Amino acid sequence: MADPDRPWTAFYGPDVRTEIEAPSYRNLPEMIRAVAKTYGAARAFTCCLPNGMNGTLSFTQIDEMSDALAVYLREVAGLAAGDRVALQMPNCLAFPVAAFAVLKAGCVLVNVNPLYTAEEMAKQFEDAEPHALIIVDMFADKIPQATSGHPIPNVIVTRVAEFFPVMPKGIVGLVQKYWDRSVKPVEVAHIRLPEALEAGRSHIAKDRVQVDLYHQAIASDDIAVLQYTGGTTGMPKGAMLTHGNLIVNMEQAMALMVGALDKGREVALTALPLYHIFAFTVNLLGFYWLGARNILIPNPRPISNLKRALENYKITWMSGVNTLFRALCHEHWFLDTPPKHLKFAGAGGMALQSAVAARWREITGAEVVQGYGLTETSPVLTFEPLGKPREGTIGIPLPSTDLACFAEDGARLPAGEIGELGARGPQVMKGYWQKPDETAKAMNGDWFLTGDIAVMDHDGYVRIVDRKKDLVVVSGFNVYPNEVEDVLAAHPAVREAAVIGVPDEATGEAVKAFIVSADPSLDTNAVRAFCRDHLTGYKVPKRVEFRDALPKSNVGKILRKDLRAEALTQTAAQTAAEPAAQAAAD
Repeated sequence: MADPDRPWTAFYGPDVRTEIEAPSYRNLPEMIRAVAKTYGAARAFTCCLPNGMNGTLSFTQIDEMSDALAVYLREVAGLAAGDRVALQMPNCLAFPVAAFAVLKAGCVLVNVNPLYTAEEMAKQFEDAEPHALIIVDMFADKIPQATSGHPIPNVIVTRVAEFFPVMPKGIVGLVQKYWDRSVKPVEVAHIRLPEALEAGRSHIAKDRVQVDLYHQAIASDDIAVLQYTGGTTGMPKGAMLTHGNLIVNMEQAMALMVGALDKGREVALTALPLYHIFAFTVNLLGFYWLGARNILIPNPRPISNLKRALENYKITWMSGVNTLFRALCHEHWFLDTPPKHLKFAGAGGMALQSAVAARWREITGAEVVQGYGLTETSPVLTFEPLGKPREGTIGIPLPSTDLACFAEDGARLPAGEIGELGARGPQVMKGYWQKPDETAKAMNGDWFLTGDIAVMDHDGYVRIVDRKKDLVVVSGFNVYPNEVEDVLAAHPAVREAAVIGVPDEATGEAVKAFIVSADPSLDTNAVRAFCRDHLTGYKVPKRVEFRDALPKSNVGKILRKDLRAEALTQTAAQTAAEPAAQAAAD
């Protein structure tokens, strides 16, 4: 029987726990160790390059290597419990080794986007003050500039093909050094990852170091990860995610998949970067916990980089964002040979468009299960229950999670009314690192305010209307870009679309659509006519701009903020030019 205060539990499967408030392990290192003992020599991670070259590590190997690196960090580098360690690399075998080592050392992991500019890196380093940096060699040339004002005393350098067999590792190294010249000399004092591992092993053998002592006292409320948000739009904010936050959220997300996942038998495709909180919690931690084999894709762009992985491995589960699923649906090789073993795919990071979900289901026969969350919530808050999707929604709250909508004055709204979505549960962050004022702004009592405008059905399904800051107001009427983009995505000639608000003298703001078209004959009139068939007049784009590509984040999320910034710059330039033009006319 469903909880009257949480009616959505009626949609949970019979084996789904309705309450998951406390983690099953005291801390993440305890979980990592227990899983390694269970699955031992089974394959844990495989890194697959676009040409099919690959390397694999077992659960036992991951456990031993992360032990050795943890000892290096503590005994050689001299780090103490609670010190921050920045990790900056794409999906590769070194990622789980490094991440697990930092946690085992009792330190705090700081995930850094490997594609950040030196300036963006500097902002994050200045805030987190890491005592060590573990970075892939392809991006190490940015270190001198990124650390000029705040040196990082310990730098460990790895490479994408680390832990590959000798021959493919050598080939990749030669290509990177001499062909595409993607690897430059490292101009700061550093140690290579294999050397750091050997140094750690030496200490274990010589001094009989017991790695478990480093994390023996770690409690579930202690910080495990500083996960940064907002770093490219201003000063970065580090969400303090605890060991308990991450373990509970991993279990909450996996709970709704009970019955569809077999421990020790799954093969997960990880194209989303592991430094991103969704892939970190669900793919890195969740599928490791399940004993799955995780196929890591260092770079999913172009989308053809996934071809060999989908051909060579019996993928049963994958995660992605709307743009990734949409792109695959346009690839001839994917249409010709869709994955045969896929059970379902998980979507997050941005709204999943209905047309994309329908096309994916048509091609693969598998559902795309949409989830929703934020960096500050570890990240998952909702997931569509398997076999019970409801079009246009992000599903229902996870076990032990409460969601509600709030008015501008902070008052809680009844079900069915639109407001800012608030969340509370054991996955909500401890706060922002060294920013108590920012933490206070994000809270309404014990509710974390997401910044998303939403509505909750009476039975608990949630619909995201839009981001609060992305709302477009046309003559006093609210227009939510997601709604317009969803209509545009249904047009057969529209490959991608993004909608923003731009200044307009007559209506205050006007709707502008940016479109990547699959048909050169598509024009503004055709786009507006199509929208008029599906939208009321004030929601129809007043302006349409066709482009070859749209700006995206590293996880493939379309960046409306960049388009908005361009539009505002153009408006400002036009405004500045008007007096001069008028003077010339006079």
